[in-house]
Amino acid sequence: MIEPSRPSRRQRVIVLAICCISLLIVSLDNTVLNVALPAMRRDLNASVSGMQWTIDAYTLVLASLLMLMGSTADRIGRRKVFVAGLVLFTAGSLLCSLAPTLDWLIVFRMVQAVGGAMLNPVAMSIITNTFTDPAERARAIGVWGAVAGISMAAGPLIGGLLVDSVGWRSIFLVNLPIGLAALALTLRHIPESRAARARRADPVGQLLVMALLGCLTYGIIEAPAAGWRSPLIMGCALAAAAALVGLLLYEPRRPEPLIDFRFFRSVPFSGATVIAISGFAGMAGFLFLNTLYLQDELGLDALHAGLYMLPMAALTMLVAPFSGRLVGSRGPRLPLLVAGVAMAASGLLFAAFEAETSTPLLFAGYVLFGLGFGMLNAPITNTAVSGMPRSQAGVAAAIASTSRQTGSALGVAIVGAVLASGLAKGSDFAGATGPAWWIITVCGLLVLAVGAASSGPWARSTAARTARALDPATATAPADA
Repeated sequence: MIEPSRPSRRQRVIVLAICCISLLIVSLDNTVLNVALPAMRRDLNASVSGMQWTIDAYTLVLASLLMLMGSTADRIGRRKVFVAGLVLFTAGSLLCSLAPTLDWLIVFRMVQAVGGAMLNPVAMSIITNTFTDPAERARAIGVWGAVAGISMAAGPLIGGLLVDSVGWRSIFLVNLPIGLAALALTLRHIPESRAARARRADPVGQLLVMALLGCLTYGIIEAPAAGWRSPLIMGCALAAAAALVGLLLYEPRRPEPLIDFRFFRSVPFSGATVIAISGFAGMAGFLFLNTLYLQDELGLDALHAGLYMLPMAALTMLVAPFSGRLVGSRGPRLPLLVAGVAMAASGLLFAAFEAETSTPLLFAGYVLFGLGFGMLNAPITNTAVSGMPRSQAGVAAAIASTSRQTGSALGVAIVGAVLASGLAKGSDFAGATGPAWWIITVCGLLVLAVGAASSGPWARSTAARTARALDPATATAPADA
């Protein structure tokens, strides 16, 4: 076991900065890519489903491997896995910039994702074990959440500027200097740490997770072209169902499973999982639709499309640290309720009032969504790791991160499938996106409903019981969060 003593304030700040840099390059990669989608589509002669795969190939691999990487880091050393992730993500970014075809780009995006899977849960585990004071940890997680807002703010602008001046391939080169700087700082400042009792590898569980997520997403993306009742899509549905049943039957029988279903006895933890899937599905679908609308329908170039989305991104960046402070002082309930109301209201503006046809309504929708998404990240993360034994911090954080990436993958897959189906039936862009906006509205309503149900006194009591059952010696009450 390697558990360093409590670091000084200066050391804690440096560790937080390094972890935030790692999140920045992973998050920036997707937001930059969204703005570049139309240029990539023209250059590579890709379809809507091809554009979906440039995003979902990344998020699927990321979601599939996060739990494995979280438990591996707990077992062999968080610093080792973090360094390997930075090297692989940076190398994958270089390969993406050199991709000759869409197929190769998708493959290299998967290489990036393997590296990214080594970064997010491990960074959160490092933060959890560095910031042991609950209120301080909540503030640190708020800063961590603000980085997502920074990536949303900087991504469209950087991506638009690079696409318009250099070309879409340059968007991947942005990761190189950031990745190399993070690598140098990690080697110098991050101490090694391991869990006192990490779980062993679970290759069968890992394969079942990959089969479930891969078959489900592939079926959704390809269904508009192949037909929802085609043998291919029906086969994907059956394979996904079989993988889910396999997980439910196999994992509880293992002494050290990849997914410890006992975690889900905690209502706040289960709620955080559902909220993460719903909220990030709404966010990914929102960005996907708006990027295509601003450039393909309004005819804006990449830079001006990024400027249009700046109010949403800037508000996310400003609100996220405030959300972290609210979680630290008052708990997760208020931020979750605000997030759900704001995201649902934004989706409703587009679904019922066609906000894209009116500039004031369009920007009102962006502001509301930025407010909601800015409030969302800190309560999800803090709820997922609070009350859990520190020895399981990597796994708990990885499940939360997996939920985010699964939501992002499903959001792009479902919204893109709805859009492609509408366009295939001859609808114009506005008509084809109508049902997709209702889906995003429902995502916001789920955040609101589940947030209210999972943040009360009874829910917190289930988290306390779950923590004691997982590790009676080291469990901390979730009220510490």
